[in-house]
Formats: sequence, C-alpha cells, structure tokens
Amino acid sequence: MVLAACGPEKSDGADADVTTRGTVEVTARLADITGEFPSNDLYDYAYVMRYDIVTTHRGETPASILVGHYNPLKPRASAADARSGEIGGNIKVFRVGDTHRLALDVPIDDYCMAGIINPYAEETQEPIYWAVWANEVID
Repeated sequence: MVLAACGPEKSDGADADVTTRGTVEVTARLADITGEFPSNDLYDYAYVMRYDIVTTHRGETPASILVGHYNPLKPRASAADARSGEIGGNIKVFRVGDTHRLALDVPIDDYCMAGIINPYAEETQEPIYWAVWANEVID
C-alpha cells in the first residue's frame, strides 16, 4: 500500500530575493490584521499588519513588529509598480496565522511613496518595517 501526501510541498520561504533584499530578514507569523483593506480602485497604499517573529535571519528585531505591505489586495508577484519600487514574493492572500519569510527595510517612510494606513498609530510609536519581499512558509 502506498500513501501519498496531498497538499503543497513544504517550504521555508527562502529564495534568492528574500535572502538578499532589504536590511532585515525574518520568518514571522501574521498575528493581526486590524480592519479591512480598502479597494485598490481608490488609491495605492501600504497597509500595516502585526507579525510575531519566529526567526530573525538578518538584522535585529523585537519579538513583534509592524510591517507595511504595499497594495495588499494584490498578489505579491504583481504588486510592484513605479511607486513601490522592486517588491514581490509569492504570497497571494494575507491571512492571520500564516507564516511568512520577509525581507524588510526600516523605517517605511524612507521607502514607501504611497499613503500608509496604520491602524496601530494611536496605540504605539514603534517603527514600521517596509515589506520588500514576502514569501509563504509551508510547514
């Protein structure tokens, strides 16, 4: 009797882009998305989400960080445009609880040329990281 596993192949999310872009690289679990993403028909924006760090591969981070993703309704592979610069990855949809391998820069204001929607602005002054590359981790 042969049993075959159905489902996606395991992946730590590492590739040539996520391991070399940005100044910080982490594997992190998406802990919170506060509110809903506005339509991309209105304007381009970065939406800030909270992540809990699983592993820091490059740079330094606290145990929990805020990360801004550009136009999060678009798959990462098609999100880049003239305003965002070179961003990308293989994430298609953002879901709380998913684990991502992220290449980041900080602070977001130095990199993002669009509006920033930060639902955490009133509760914290912690730095916001700019998501340069975002890949799904499959356990």
